[in-house]
Amino acid sequence: MANFIVTIDGPAASGKSTVARLLAERLGASFLDTGAMYRAVTLAAMQAGVDLSDEEQLLGVLQNNEFNFDIQNVKMVLRFNGVDITKQIRQPEVTANARYIASAAKVRKRLVAMQRQLAAGRDKVISEGRDQGTVAFPDADVKFFLTADAVERTKRRQAELQTKGSKAELEQLQKAIEERDKSDQNRAVGPLKQASDAIVVDTTDLSIEEVVEKLLGCVKKRCLKKNRK
Repeated sequence: MANFIVTIDGPAASGKSTVARLLAERLGASFLDTGAMYRAVTLAAMQAGVDLSDEEQLLGVLQNNEFNFDIQNVKMVLRFNGVDITKQIRQPEVTANARYIASAAKVRKRLVAMQRQLAAGRDKVISEGRDQGTVAFPDADVKFFLTADAVERTKRRQAELQTKGSKAELEQLQKAIEERDKSDQNRAVGPLKQASDAIVVDTTDLSIEEVVEKLLGCVKKRCLKKNRK
């Protein structure tokens, strides 16, 4: 296992992915983007034409193909049967279908094991994604749970889509985010759940840099305490 692990979780559009990547850069740590792993399996399942609601078929895709996940320069590089799919997994249709893989218990179990393998032997790891502080790394050195009100998260998602050349109405986006929150919180497998010892950070009125600085301060304090032991 890594010498120092930080986990970051939170609802959709709370800024966790961007913050996790920047925090990893500031700390010279490996950034474990667990969502990318679920997207990779999603893309593979879509290409195989399997029933995305059939857990056994999804597990078969994971078991019967070669997936290679690596962290290079604070970036996840993903290969499926030798082909680099790092960019392909960001396609909108892949994002929309990732919920099926995220809800498949047997697939999640295998991916969590792979996440732990990726972290093993690395000096510092920033792991972002659902259940990282509760299941994957329950003994992480620092756990963060980022939040922001639905209106602010909606604005952020709209801005993100605009940078990609897509447009969406605020009202429509907010409804989608609120429905996503409800689904994430109530699903039986891998629900959105704050670890009991997580540090909650409300990012509503904070810039990305302010959030990073806040988290960085907490991590440095924990590092000092750990080094004194």
